[in-house]
Amino acid sequence: MGILKQAESGVPVSELCREHGMSSASFYKWRAKFGGMDASMVSQMKAMAEENRRLKWMYGEMSMQNDLLKGAHRKKH
Repeated sequence: MGILKQAESGVPVSELCREHGMSSASFYKWRAKFGGMDASMVSQMKAMAEENRRLKWMYGEMSMQNDLLKGAHRKKH
């Protein structure tokens, strides 16, 4: 967030990238993703991404269990 704020205040992107050891492509990706957000919005977005990851994992586990139960049911009949 600090890098984006520095760019907004007028520091050239090439100087920021050199100073922080990042490519200009990475900077522009960050700006596209986080530009205009404050720190609380970024933390909220990260929390939502973590919740989404957890839900996807749970869905995968339940799908595997469902497939196993279907297979066991077919073998019985």
